[in-house]
Order: sequence, then C-alpha cells, then structure tokens
Amino acid sequence: MRASVSVALAAVLGVIEVGGPAAPVPLFNGTDLAGWKAFGRATKDGPTTPVDAKETWTVTAGVLRCTGRPTGYLVTEKEYADYELALKWRYPAGLKGGNSGVLVHVQKGDTVWPVSVEAQLRAGRAGDLWLQTAAEVKLTVDPARRDPDDKTQRHIWRAPKDGDVERPTGEWNDYRIVCRGGSIEVAVNGRVVNGGTDCNLKSGRIALQSEGTEIEFKDVTVRGVK
Repeated sequence: MRASVSVALAAVLGVIEVGGPAAPVPLFNGTDLAGWKAFGRATKDGPTTPVDAKETWTVTAGVLRCTGRPTGYLVTEKEYADYELALKWRYPAGLKGGNSGVLVHVQKGDTVWPVSVEAQLRAGRAGDLWLQTAAEVKLTVDPARRDPDDKTQRHIWRAPKDGDVERPTGEWNDYRIVCRGGSIEVAVNGRVVNGGTDCNLKSGRIALQSEGTEIEFKDVTVRGVK
C-alpha cells in the first residue's frame, strides 16, 4: 500500500500542478492558527457551533496544544485532494492515555462529527479507521479488519490489531496518511497499519479532534501525490 510522492501540490478545491518534486507545505505554521477554524459543542446533545479556537487550542514553541474541551475539532479552511499528510502527536507525560483523531476528506456541514474518514489517535488504537458515518462514507477494506462488535460497520481495526506500534505517553509519534483518489493509507511510526480503497470521498478539509483529553501536535504538513 506504500505510495510514491510526485508533482502535485494540494490546494483549495483540488490540486495545482507544479514543476519538480512536491515539497511538504506546512498546514500549521508553528506560530498561530492561521488557516484553521474551530468548531465545538458545549454539551453532549447540544448543537455544534463555531468557537473561539484559543479557548481550546494554543501554540507554544511550535507545538499545537489541545485541552480536549469542548468536544469538537480544528479544521483547515482549504480543501485538499491527492496528498500525503504528515504530523507528530503525543499525549503529555503523566497521562494514562487519551483520545483524539485526524479527520480527512471533511465535508461541509460542520457538526460533531462531520462526514469524513477518521484516522484514530485513541491511545492504544492509533491507526484504526472510523467512517463518519457508514451511511455516507464507503471504503473497501479487508473484511477481517472490520470490528464485529460494531453493528454500524464504521470501525476498521489496524493490522496487526494488537501490535505495539505507539510510543510511550510523553513521547512524540509520527503519523502519515496518504489519500490518493479513492485510496487511503495510514502509517504509525513508519509502519503501515491500515488502509482501504474505493472511498466515495476523494477530497475535503483536514481536521484535528478535541475529544476530552489533552493532546499535542507539531510538524503538520501536506504534500501532493498522484
């Protein structure tokens, strides 16, 4: 499932062709939240609304820190297609674990959660996939990796399901997500652990989840592939 990097640069509403090899383009500039918008909901059953990003997301020394509250997400203003997304994440030292995720192909209609494909970052389950929602998102995967306890057929296990691919709490992990046409590939710390083909979503925004616990991100970049 490994992908080769080529000559396209992801941009708003698609891909702009550029000459020469594509170089990584920062999505997070390490200084502020330019290019991103925040959404959240104050209560479990409450409406999702735009929120002041600085109440949840702060930037210090090139690190993007999320408090986990309120439940919601930080999403790019632009849409992307045919790209490799790379980032680093960690849960602060002292936490037993945490929950978050990276959403790709985020569609319009901002709500918790928007129509998208989630690459899971829940501690111990990084690399799992969730279809948000199965009624609107289709992805062809190995049937053996579908969670038999999930009647909605939204949850797709990483492989190996119980493999030790994450680093200890407090240490940085590497995430790489390649979206090319209808295919999606997910790698954790350099190891390909999940993916699928024939996704009916092929472009959209990119989002980082706020889901109840602190988490930090850095080195968030995108580069075009074809």
